[in-house]
Amino acid sequence: MSPQGSTKALDGGWGWVIVVVSFTGQLLAYGSPQSVGVLYPEWLDAFQEGKGLTAWVGSLVSGIGLIASPICSACVMNFGARPVTIFSGVMVAGGLMLSAFAPNVQFLMFSYGVVVGLGCGLVYAATVTITCQYFDKRRGLALGIVTTGTSVGGFLYATAQNEFIDLFGLDGCLLIIGALSLNLMACAGLMRPLQLPGYLLKQKAAIERTEEHLFSQPEKSMGGEDPIKTTVGMAEKGLIVKDLLITKETKDPLVYEKGLLGSTALMKFIKQKQQSYSKYMHSIVEFLQDHVFSSLCVSLFLFSLGAFPPVLFMEDVAQSGGLIEGVSVIPLVSIVAITTGVGKLVLGMMADLRWINSVYLYAFTVISTGLALLIIPVSTSYIGLQILSGVVGFFSGNWSITPYITTKIVGIERLPQAYGLLMFFGGFGIMLGPPVVGWFYDWTQSYDLAFYFSGGCVLLGGFGLFLSALPCWNKNKCDNLRPDIQYTSNCEKVASVA
Repeated sequence: MSPQGSTKALDGGWGWVIVVVSFTGQLLAYGSPQSVGVLYPEWLDAFQEGKGLTAWVGSLVSGIGLIASPICSACVMNFGARPVTIFSGVMVAGGLMLSAFAPNVQFLMFSYGVVVGLGCGLVYAATVTITCQYFDKRRGLALGIVTTGTSVGGFLYATAQNEFIDLFGLDGCLLIIGALSLNLMACAGLMRPLQLPGYLLKQKAAIERTEEHLFSQPEKSMGGEDPIKTTVGMAEKGLIVKDLLITKETKDPLVYEKGLLGSTALMKFIKQKQQSYSKYMHSIVEFLQDHVFSSLCVSLFLFSLGAFPPVLFMEDVAQSGGLIEGVSVIPLVSIVAITTGVGKLVLGMMADLRWINSVYLYAFTVISTGLALLIIPVSTSYIGLQILSGVVGFFSGNWSITPYITTKIVGIERLPQAYGLLMFFGGFGIMLGPPVVGWFYDWTQSYDLAFYFSGGCVLLGGFGLFLSALPCWNKNKCDNLRPDIQYTSNCEKVASVA
């Protein structure tokens, strides 16, 4: 299959292989970060640091990938999904193996939080992008299957890491999990590109312009010319094009200096960058002026701030409360992970229903999560925590409908920039949530106030979004509450959403 845009390969064929390897890639990359709650008590015992400081490890590994999503998407668009997945496999495996030798929490924040977090962000961008390239009409189904890999990985890795810790210790567990992550390279081998990477497309366009310039010169009358000389001239032009290609690949210092570092070219380059940055900032201001979108950003920030800590602290809540000794065969983080996967599929299908407003649906999931978080401190049994973990996990699957909501508010044309801004707020909330909850525990020696704070933040975000979406605020927009989402094969837009 040649790496060219072809509609014949869409919605079937090798695309289902892409779905399988993308699902597996997300499972291998996100398995350990999604079940970091199993590792959190072990790190507390190993390093004897406060819960707030140790919580930064789990918050960084989940937040860094979201905050750096524009950079990860740019890497995929410029280099392709296969090279990025191979590189991300090295990052994830290397970060996990380095964490086995961490001497303190600060080193763990870098190795597990930053390195593994960036690797996961690259995997997510690569798998979502190539899935979008292979599917058009069935893109929603394919993306739903692929993104469920994170939840399945969290469910399986929670139990696996628990068993590995019992058998080989914390360091041996991290080394084994890191070795398993190297299978991301095998997944990358099956990612056949349908489109050339960005840097090859730019190079091809430059060569075509050069050929057009050389061969478009009007030929003189060939009646009196020697055909041998004409053939030699054409061959020389072909050699010139070849030399230009070699020069572009090797970046000859003289040509590079004249073409790029010249004062005129440099000033033009700076001016273009300034214009692009000013245009980008102007678009951000326009997005934030929309009261529904700004409320969605605040709601996602508060939801991430309050709803993510249970994934990290739920096991410690059960152990510190004396509800269970050690870790259960099916840890609470496994229940959260598997119910999140179910929630992604169910809520995604509900968002497609014509008679359901996706903004109100999202607000309902946020409010329900907040209520469940408020009930956690008053739960007096392990079964109660299991049920509440399932509720929180199911409604946390609302991440699957955030692209639909963003499309409905800003439109399909402006989806990439708006969704990137939205994910920045979400990543920022995920990074702050666990440390804040940990600091509450260090201050009060109890999780009660921490979960009341988390539930209050989530409820505030849900009610704020619901009130801002009421049609009475802007009657001109009430007729456009559910525009049709048109499928597009222009994957540059969808790639930036990753």
